[in-house]
Amino acid sequence: MEQKPHYQLFIDGDWTEGAAGQAMAARNPATGADWASFACAASADVDRAVAAGQRALADPAWRDMSQTARGKLLYRLADLVAENAVHLGLIETTDSGKLLAETVSQTAYVADYYRYYAGLADKIEGAVLPIDKPDMHVFTRRDPIGVVAAVVPWNAQMFLTATKLGPALAAGCAVVLKASEIAPAPMFELARLIERAGFPRGVVSVITGDAENCAIPLTRHPDIDRIAFTGGPETARHVVRNSAENFAVTTLELGGKSPILVFDDADLDGAANGLIAGNFGASGQSCVAGSRGLVHRPIFDDLVRRIEEKAAGIVVGDPLDAATHIGPLCTEAQINRIEDSLAHARAQGARIRFGGARVERPGSYMAPTLVECAGPETETLKVEMFGPVMSLLPFDTEEEAIALANSTPYGLGSGVFTQNLARAHRVSERLRAGICWINTYRAISPIAPFGGFNQSGYGREAGLEAVLDYTRTKTTWINTSDTPMANPFIMR
Repeated sequence: MEQKPHYQLFIDGDWTEGAAGQAMAARNPATGADWASFACAASADVDRAVAAGQRALADPAWRDMSQTARGKLLYRLADLVAENAVHLGLIETTDSGKLLAETVSQTAYVADYYRYYAGLADKIEGAVLPIDKPDMHVFTRRDPIGVVAAVVPWNAQMFLTATKLGPALAAGCAVVLKASEIAPAPMFELARLIERAGFPRGVVSVITGDAENCAIPLTRHPDIDRIAFTGGPETARHVVRNSAENFAVTTLELGGKSPILVFDDADLDGAANGLIAGNFGASGQSCVAGSRGLVHRPIFDDLVRRIEEKAAGIVVGDPLDAATHIGPLCTEAQINRIEDSLAHARAQGARIRFGGARVERPGSYMAPTLVECAGPETETLKVEMFGPVMSLLPFDTEEEAIALANSTPYGLGSGVFTQNLARAHRVSERLRAGICWINTYRAISPIAPFGGFNQSGYGREAGLEAVLDYTRTKTTWINTSDTPMANPFIMR
C-alpha cells in the first residue's frame, strides 16, 4: 500500500511535529478520500515560532543584511516558485480541489509578486525634514515593524501568501505564516522553497492548526507586532479582539458580495463572460466573486439566454483534467450551505434557470447555478455563496443600479459593463468597493493594491504602499549647535 505524505511544521528552520502530537488528515475534495496528513501546532509551537522570529530580528544575519541582499533572496524565492509552479499547483489542486490549470498558472504568476517586492526592498527610504527650528538636523528612517502573523485561507493560498510575505520580507520583518487547517499542504511545500532560497533561520515559520491551539495563541501573542489576516468576517472579529491583547497593527481582507452592473449598451457576450468568470471561475470560491449580477431590464432576457448557452458547455469534473471548467468545492459544508440558501431563495419566489443541485459523483461537486431573483431581498443576493452560484436581478435606472450595488455590508469587488465611458467613470466612482473592474473581471497585478470597504475589511495588499505597512517610522533629532541645551523645563 502506498504511504500517504505527512507534512511537519516548519519552525525556526526545523521540520517538527507539534508539541501536543496532534495531527489531522488532508482530504481530497475531488474524491472524498484522505490523501495526506499534517502535524498541528499547539500553543508551545506558536511560542517557539514567534520567539524564532524575534531572535531572527536581532540576529546580524537578518538584522544587518542590506536591503539589496534581502531583495536578492526574494528574487531567488521567486525563481524557485516559478520553477516549481507545476508541483505546487498539483499539491494545491489535490488538497483544495481547485483546477490544476488555475493553480499552476496562478502560482507561476505569483512569482512576479515576489519579484516586485524584491525590487522594492532597497527603495524603502527615509527623509530629511525641513524642520522649523534652528541648529537641528532631523531625519526619518523606516524600520521593520517586527514579527508578523500572516493568516492565510485555503482558497488562493499562493497568491494571498505572496501579498503578505513579499512586502514583509522586503521590509526586513520576520513572519509566522499560519496556513488554513482545511488545506495546508501547499504552504508546507512553499516552506521548502523558502528554506532553499537561503533565508536565515527563524525569518519565516509555517504552522497550521485549529483555532484554540494555533490561531488564537498566535493572534493574541504579546510579541506579535502585525497581523495580516485574510478570511471571513466572523473569524476577523475574533482576530480584532485578540489584537487588543498585543496592540498589533492589523489589516483585514475579508469576504464580499460583489455586484456586477450590466447596462443596456454593454457588449453582451463580454458581459456574459464577465458574469461567468466572476461566478463560476475558481468554482465560485473567490472572495471577489461577482455573485450579484444587476442587469438593465431591456437586455435582461437576452443576457440570460447568452449565459445559458455558454453554460451548456461548462464541464464539471476532475480538477486535474485540462477539459474541466468547474472542479469540486473544498468542503462538504459549502455545498450544504448553498443548498440551504437555494431552498430559501425558491421559497422567496426565485427561479432556478439551471443547476441548483449537487452533482452525484464522489467528491464535493456542485452544478453551476443561475438564480433569477424575485427581488433584492432574495437570499442568494445576501449571503456569500462561495460556490458556482450566479444571482441576477433587473434594474431600470442608473441610480437604482448604484443603490442596489451599495445595499450590502460588504465592499470588496465590483464590475461595470458599459461602452459609455462617461457612465463607466460616473458609476465606478460611486460604487462603495475597494476594486472596480470595467468591462473585465478578476484581473490582478502585484502593482495594483486591493482591499475592501465596510465588512470586507480594511488595509490594502499588493502595490507600492503595501511594503510601507510593514515598517515603522523612526524620527531622529540631532542638535548641530555647539551651545549646550538651555532651560530643561521648556520644550524646544
